[in-house]
Amino acid sequence: MAQARPGNLLLISAGMQECVCPLLGKLRLQCAEPLEGSGMAVGNPSAFHFLWVVDFPLFLPKEDDPEQLDSAHHPFTEPLPEDTHLLHSQCEIGGGSILIHKASEQQHVLETILKDDPSLLSHLLEALDSGAPLHGGISEPSIRDVIAFPKSFRGHDLMSHAPDFVSENELKPYHISVNWPADGEGNQEKYTLLLHLYFSSWLHF
Repeated sequence: MAQARPGNLLLISAGMQECVCPLLGKLRLQCAEPLEGSGMAVGNPSAFHFLWVVDFPLFLPKEDDPEQLDSAHHPFTEPLPEDTHLLHSQCEIGGGSILIHKASEQQHVLETILKDDPSLLSHLLEALDSGAPLHGGISEPSIRDVIAFPKSFRGHDLMSHAPDFVSENELKPYHISVNWPADGEGNQEKYTLLLHLYFSSWLHF
């Protein structure tokens, strides 16, 4: 079935599909890195291989609590069957998934399905309630001119007032911990760069 030949290496992994597939994918990439670093061509750089990823899951059971759901990708994906991802030679060039653009739908996903506190993203819900166009993802060299919440020259977001000081209670739902060195400059407060789980640097138009 595997069409293995003498000298081939076969790796077998067992477990839940949503755990095993990412594990084997990362292993395959790690195996390719030293080969490419030594000058060996793992793939044909002149070949064009396109792949449309369809019917991907929107939610998956949490590992520590299978009775609860967690986002398979992120909690801002519009739940539509026509959402797709476009890859070219193993590189994502089109995020594809249309993002939620209705405040009521976003609040339902956060509050009812994921059991999260929607007040943590109140600025997002307020912005969506004011009206937001359909938006998806296609990579661009620079997203500064097209991002929904553009940053100032100093990297500040004038809509959400980020970056800003964030308390430990606000960081806890995102599993973020900031520990400053003991010899840091002065009494530095815990500080996060951007708590953008929606319109951030990974959002391309």
